[in-house]
Amino acid sequence: MTKTVHTIKKIKATNASGTRSIFSAHRSFRLLPLIVLSLMLFLLAGCSKADAKLVVLTTGFNEGELFKIEDSVCTLAETRVYLVNIKNKYENVYGPQIWDVVADGKSLVDSVKDNALADISQIKAMNMQANEKGITLDEDELILAGEAGKEYYDSLTEKEIEYLGLTQDDFVRMYEEYALANKLYGEIIQDITPEVSDDEARTITVQQILIKTYSTDENGQKVEYSAEDKKRAYDRSKMIYDLATDGEHDFAELAGEFSEGEKLEYSFCKGEMDPEYEEAAFNLGKDEISEITETQYGYHILKCITTFNREETDINKISIVEDEKKRVFGEQYDEQASKYLTYLNEELWDSVSIESDPEITTDSFFDIYKKYYS
Repeated sequence: MTKTVHTIKKIKATNASGTRSIFSAHRSFRLLPLIVLSLMLFLLAGCSKADAKLVVLTTGFNEGELFKIEDSVCTLAETRVYLVNIKNKYENVYGPQIWDVVADGKSLVDSVKDNALADISQIKAMNMQANEKGITLDEDELILAGEAGKEYYDSLTEKEIEYLGLTQDDFVRMYEEYALANKLYGEIIQDITPEVSDDEARTITVQQILIKTYSTDENGQKVEYSAEDKKRAYDRSKMIYDLATDGEHDFAELAGEFSEGEKLEYSFCKGEMDPEYEEAAFNLGKDEISEITETQYGYHILKCITTFNREETDINKISIVEDEKKRVFGEQYDEQASKYLTYLNEELWDSVSIESDPEITTDSFFDIYKKYYS
């Protein structure tokens, strides 16, 4: 069958720093903790932003084929495994109403779909790279994939098996591909051991009082205060600041009474907060209180609890090392992935929805992987 090219584009999913292509593993949708998305590609998250050559087609596919990367094929059924497991993880924590959430004009449904497609696309591309480098799973790793595939298949009800449309061998193959992708990552970053100083990773803890300078509309979009409302917010902040610095009031009690922030205490390192916030916080000595500091969120009054959190700093060192490993891996991955020509069955993908069926509750696909390979 002749392939008809309708358009060329990148599949994108928003994140804090911008957009990403079909091969990127960056996570999106910052409204929620990454309780689910952190289960996927847990070694690979944030590795790459390759600009894949993506050709969008509606012909040239066999039934059920969602996309092709060169000669590698991904079916809709494989992607459905990701989607249904993510869906059930979210609903177990937040309830089915979570799918009504919209942020920055993007629904959680669309965000989860984009992330699932990008994740499984990256696994396929990484398997191609592993094969090109001669990296394979050894006998023990293949046995683990077999055991994982069997355990997941055995956990499914008859209706779930029918809905997913895959056999035990299919699940074994998916675990093999997942494991090989992570093995490729491990092979590339195994010799990367950067030294991280205490100063570079230093984590401090502050208490804060926040008076917001915005509201949110029904879609969760920020609506900035008018000049008059913003002045009232500042005057309120000034009144609270005077109380916090008069030597007679407890800062934590004032925070509990007046702060409009989600949390009263934060531990963070450099690069994690707004620049204005960090400048005020890192210049404080223990128990010192900052001047009123303005950020995009409003007016902050900060009190330094610790100028050096040993436990959090050590944790941050690990995070910095992992970020460096991902950066190095991403450079190598991107160079190769950008050469792959990828065909997406857009018509089929657009028809995919995250359906709610109380009889389809499977949510252990990624947990089982971690059980056998972590």
